[in-house]
Amino acid sequence: MFRGPAVPANLIRDFHPPIAPSGLYWVVPVPERGLTISPDGNTFTLEMQNVPVVDQPRWPALDSIATPARMTFKMVWKSTGESVKYDDSSKHFRFTGTRATCQLEAQVEVPSIGFSWKSDPLNTSKSDFALIGEEVNGRYYDI
Repeated sequence: MFRGPAVPANLIRDFHPPIAPSGLYWVVPVPERGLTISPDGNTFTLEMQNVPVVDQPRWPALDSIATPARMTFKMVWKSTGESVKYDDSSKHFRFTGTRATCQLEAQVEVPSIGFSWKSDPLNTSKSDFALIGEEVNGRYYDI
């Protein structure tokens, strides 16, 4: 009997955008002023307030229950200047850009159960891997 993927033992909560009526998932529209780029093009800041998400603690288990929640976050990428290019014509995929550092600060709220969480401040955050650049895939690869 298929029971779906196992829930990781260390998973406490999973917050993600709901699936859109179109079937698109894990994507939300960014407001006009949500993404800013420094004049030199080396720093990108994505800041969003009260994004509708769902709290699904047992995801990806098939019996996981989704509860409405909201998320506020700020994410900052800074280019290191080190060029990166990946091109795989057999997969119709190309990325051109630079390596970057990245920091994130976030908070979530699940009003119906009185749950909230806030990360440490942005200046204490660090990532092991980040990129800034352009991706082309699928039918747009040959254009």
